[in-house]
Amino acid sequence: MPIVLFLCLSLSSLLSSASASEPAAGGAMSAYEVLKSHGLPMGLLPKGIQDFRVDGEGRFEVRLEAACTARFESQSEVRFNSTVSGTLSYGQIAPLSGVAAQELFLWFPVRGIRVDIPSSGLIYFDVGVIYKRFSLSLFETPPDCIPLSSFSEALGEGSRIARLVSKSQLGELRYNLDQKGARGVVL
Repeated sequence: MPIVLFLCLSLSSLLSSASASEPAAGGAMSAYEVLKSHGLPMGLLPKGIQDFRVDGEGRFEVRLEAACTARFESQSEVRFNSTVSGTLSYGQIAPLSGVAAQELFLWFPVRGIRVDIPSSGLIYFDVGVIYKRFSLSLFETPPDCIPLSSFSEALGEGSRIARLVSKSQLGELRYNLDQKGARGVVL
């Protein structure tokens, strides 16, 4: 009888210690928790994550509701495809796919992201020829992300307004030139 009691207590102790070591919420960490555990800010990924998977090697895949654009500074935008993937290691994601950063009206694919260890308060986006540098504080919380269809509609409306302004300015210029030319013509 004492052996049975000992085995039951040992098994119970083993099961409780195993369950205590598992992450909360069904045994899976969220994408944001995984970023934090790798020394990266949670705001590198936008709100709207539908699915997240990571393997033992740090390779991950994130599925978003839709491709979208997030604004981090007044002039800096980052575009996310509906699927973002890469490899995590402490303080960096490289290689990375499914993310692009805007620079001077052009979109460049972000090949990797890294933070300084120990932290300098900066984060770097590798966009090929340069590293875009940002304050880490911009990435403390996951940003709202505007679906590209809405973003494209807004961009299309902005382009339409720009064309109308351009046409009206061109029309005014033609009118002014015609008026000047009419004054010099004597019939």
